[in-house]
Amino acid sequence: MISTLTGHRRAGVLLHPSSLPGAAYCGSLGVEARRFVDLIAEAGLQIWQVLPLGPTHPDRCPYQLISVHAGNPDLIDLQWLVQKHWLSQADANAGDASPEAKRQALNKASRAFFAATSSAATSPMADAYAKFLQQASYWLEDYVRFQAFRDDLNFESWTKWPEALRRCKPDACDAYARQLADQLAALRFRQFVFHCQWNELRHYAKERGILMFGDMPIFVHLESADVWAHQPLFDLDEAGQPNTVTGVPPDYFSAEGQLWGNPQYNWERMENSGFEWWLQRFASAARQFDIVRIDHFRALDAFWEIAADATSARDGRWVPAPGRALLHAVRKHYPELCLVAENLGIISAEVEALRHDFALPGMLILQFAFDGNPDNPYLPHRHSQGDIVYTGTHDNDTALGWFEKLDANMQEHVYCAFNNPAEPMPWMLVHQAMASAACTAIVPWQDFLGLNGQHRMNTPGTREGNWQWRFTWEQVPQDMAERIHLLVESCNRVATDNPSRQTQ
Repeated sequence: MISTLTGHRRAGVLLHPSSLPGAAYCGSLGVEARRFVDLIAEAGLQIWQVLPLGPTHPDRCPYQLISVHAGNPDLIDLQWLVQKHWLSQADANAGDASPEAKRQALNKASRAFFAATSSAATSPMADAYAKFLQQASYWLEDYVRFQAFRDDLNFESWTKWPEALRRCKPDACDAYARQLADQLAALRFRQFVFHCQWNELRHYAKERGILMFGDMPIFVHLESADVWAHQPLFDLDEAGQPNTVTGVPPDYFSAEGQLWGNPQYNWERMENSGFEWWLQRFASAARQFDIVRIDHFRALDAFWEIAADATSARDGRWVPAPGRALLHAVRKHYPELCLVAENLGIISAEVEALRHDFALPGMLILQFAFDGNPDNPYLPHRHSQGDIVYTGTHDNDTALGWFEKLDANMQEHVYCAFNNPAEPMPWMLVHQAMASAACTAIVPWQDFLGLNGQHRMNTPGTREGNWQWRFTWEQVPQDMAERIHLLVESCNRVATDNPSRQTQ
C-alpha cells in the first residue's frame, strides 16, 4: 500500500455529490458534477473527497448502506439517458422530481436499453453491459435480489421473510428471482448506468488532475444485501437478529457515545476465509476511487461491542480485532492502493502503531485543536507531513458555525494560537489548514463558501435533518477559483505534475 499523499503538497475539497446543485431533488453525476470539477481544477485543487457513494436508506446516510459495493441510483444523471436515446426529455424532467419518479424513469430507460441492445446485431453498449456483469459478479446478484425481494415484500425486514428466503437458500431464492426477472433486470441496469457515469466522471476529473477520494464505511447496516447474503460472517442469532451491535463510547462528538446498531462481524470466520469478504470490498473501492479512507479505522485494532438490547452506547467493551492480518492481506492483493485511516475519537497507542506500521495517513482536524492541552495532536505545530489536515469534516459544524458557537474568550484563544491573523473566519482557518506542514489539506466546500452552521451536512448522534444540504451556484463568488488558487499557490500546494499518474 503506497500513498499518493506524501512527497507532494496538495489541497482538496470535501463535498458529497448529493450536495451538487441542479433542478433534481438530489445532486447527480452529470453536468453539474463536471462543472464542479472544472471549478476546483481551475482553483488548483487536486483532490475531490466524495465520501461513500452507495445506495442509502431513506435517511440518506452514506455510512449506513444497502450495499457496500453498489452505487446510489439517486445520483444517476437522467440527461445521460436522454443522450443515449433510452429516455425522453419529458420523462427525464418528470424523473427528477422525487426518488420514486426517478425509479420510474430508470425503469423506462431499462426497457428501452434492453429492447435496443437485443435487436442490434452488434452493440458497444451491450458489450459494455456484459463486461460490467462479469466484473460485478461477486456482488451484483446478491444486491439486486435483496432489493427486488425487499420491494416485493413491502420493505419488510429480511429477518421476517419466509424462512427459506431469510436463510438465503439457493433453491428458494432462484425460484423467487425467476418470478421477479423484470425487476432484477431493471436493478442491474441501474447499477450499469451508475458504473458508466461514475467512470466517465472519474476520467473527466483525472484528465484535469483531480484524484477521487472515497470512503469505506467500517460497518454495514443490518438491512443490507451484505448481511443477508453473508449471515455467517456476522454476529447474529438463529433468527438473523444481532447478538451484539456497534457504536463508540462517549467522546468529543457525543457525551453519551453513539449507538450505531450495526451487527458486529464474526471476525474468526472472516479470518478463516482469508478475509475474502473484505478483499472484495477493497476490490470495489479500488475500482471506484484513487484514494480510500477506512472509516472508523480504530475498529480494526479493537471495536466497541454493545449488547443488542442495550439502550446506551456507554454499556459496551473493547474487543480486539485482527486488523493487522487483514491489512497484510490487503497489502498483498492491492499493493498500489492508497489508503487513509480515519483515526478520530478515542485512539489508543495500539491503534496508532497499527496505522504507522502500514504507513497510513491519519486525519488532523483544526476544530479539535483548542482544548487547552499543549500536547493536543491537532495543534498546527504538531502536524506531520504524512497526515491530512482538515478545517472540519462532514461530521463537524462548518468552520464559521463552529466559531460562532464559541464564547468570546475561546474565539480570542483560537486567533491567538495563530498569532492573530487579520483574516476573518472561516478563511482564517482555511488559510491555516493550507499552511500546515501536512502534505495534504482538505477543506469542506461550505468553508470555502464561508457558510454558517445552517449549512452543516451531518450531526453525529442525531437522526433528523442530516445529509440534505446542497449548494447553489449563486453562492459561489465569481472570483472563487482565483481566490483559492492564490491561497494554494502561496502555501506551495500547486501541482508539480499530473497526480493521476501516481496511482497507476
